Amino acid sequence: MTDQTPLERLHRVQELDLSLDQLRAEEKNYPEALRAARAEQDRLNNELEETEITLEGVEKRLKQAEFDLTSVRDQIAHARDEQEKNAFDARAQSQYGSRIQQLEERREEMEEDLAPLRERQRELTEKAGGLREQYRAGRPGLAELETQDEQRIADLRAQGEDSRNERAELVKNLDARTVKEYDMIRKAKKGQGIAEVKAGRCAACNVMLPVNIQQKVAQNKLPPVKCPSCGRFLIKLDA
Repeated sequence: MTDQTPLERLHRVQELDLSLDQLRAEEKNYPEALRAARAEQDRLNNELEETEITLEGVEKRLKQAEFDLTSVRDQIAHARDEQEKNAFDARAQSQYGSRIQQLEERREEMEEDLAPLRERQRELTEKAGGLREQYRAGRPGLAELETQDEQRIADLRAQGEDSRNERAELVKNLDARTVKEYDMIRKAKKGQGIAEVKAGRCAACNVMLPVNIQQKVAQNKLPPVKCPSCGRFLIKLDA
């Protein structure tokens, strides 16, 4: 490595960077089983939340309906008491009777309205319980898959340790400004900051380079020569 030119060392840095890029990409390539398990748990959790929100609304309506029914029942009881105490003639009896009949009809309507609400509450409660059980049942399997994936990622990062160390050593002996510019170009050019010259062309963008550019590149000296088309550093490597 000691007889390499600075540009050749920078080219080696790029080889290491591309290798590390690949490892990082593989880190994000989660196994299908893990993706499916995560998606299923998310689905169950979302459906459970929606069910619980719906159930909460039904229970509020049911509570209000039961409160209203209790109020009507109390009114009926009160009307009967008043009828017994104050209805001394047929007219009064008729008036109280009419009032009680209206309240009884209202009570019957309210009791009928309660039935579907209670049934809906029962259905949602059962559904929420089932979803909750499915979610709990899936957690151990997902946890195991997550643990396996953590190990997969750790193994990938271990594979890249030697490359990171070699890169750090190479960068120590390179001009800092050149490395910084290379990093900026690499970021802008989707991973490639330095390109070979092959048959007079930039291997990255395939533009034919002027002869004077090719001659400068062949010297492999700093500062690096840039491709007039794509802006990458250029290097001429031995065939």
